[in-house]
Amino acid sequence: MNGLLDRIVAAKRRAHAERKPVLPATLWHDVVVRSDARPLAMALRKPGRQLRVIAEFKRRSPSAGEIRPGADPAAIAGEYAAAGASALSVLTDGEFFGAEPGDLGRAQQACALPVLRKDFLLDERDLLETRIAGADAALLIVRLLPEPLLSALIEVGERAGLSLLVEAHTDAEVETALRAGAQIIGVNHRDLDTLTIDLQLSARARKLAGSGPILVGESGIGTAEHMALMVEHGVDAVLVGESLLRSPSPGAKLRELLA
Repeated sequence: MNGLLDRIVAAKRRAHAERKPVLPATLWHDVVVRSDARPLAMALRKPGRQLRVIAEFKRRSPSAGEIRPGADPAAIAGEYAAAGASALSVLTDGEFFGAEPGDLGRAQQACALPVLRKDFLLDERDLLETRIAGADAALLIVRLLPEPLLSALIEVGERAGLSLLVEAHTDAEVETALRAGAQIIGVNHRDLDTLTIDLQLSARARKLAGSGPILVGESGIGTAEHMALMVEHGVDAVLVGESLLRSPSPGAKLRELLA
């Protein structure tokens, strides 16, 4: 890793080091295991429309700068749900993405869709805090986690009632995700070092993964042509954020993509 991703992960590790001690992890499971999680896999493979959308909420990003300053997560979540989103993704990092405390909870309360916490999660406590915050799903990034830890975190997350979206970029990372037991694999078309986009990565990932795992195409998707290409690649869903949030009406833009 280098550059931007290095800085983000270094900031996360500093924050982890400063956290106060809490209940032992074995006791946390009793707190967070509930039956009210909204299943992400079911939302992404329900009968009907061929390509699902995980619609994302964020105010800015380190690479794109300000996207929708001051945006209200509840209002945006309501627009997304009404426009046909199958799930929500909410950025929860404040330093780099402009998140505010409570964004995730406000988005979840505004709709009945599964809500994914999108952040740079590094350990078991991150996952348990994610579930306590009310998220239904969490992002795990293969590049940040040694394979044994990734496998362990998938198991911990599932026991805590979370769905796990395991993000890969390269073919090798897709294979790692598969070995670790990922059931939902996100293919990030963006190289986190160069920020270049390659939409062909999801086609290669589908060949590697076969028909079993749910495949989610991430980054670089903003037009009807991109959506059609994802259908050709055999992905089950796409995660879209910036193109929606830069539109005057995120809901209207989502309807346009789904049409």
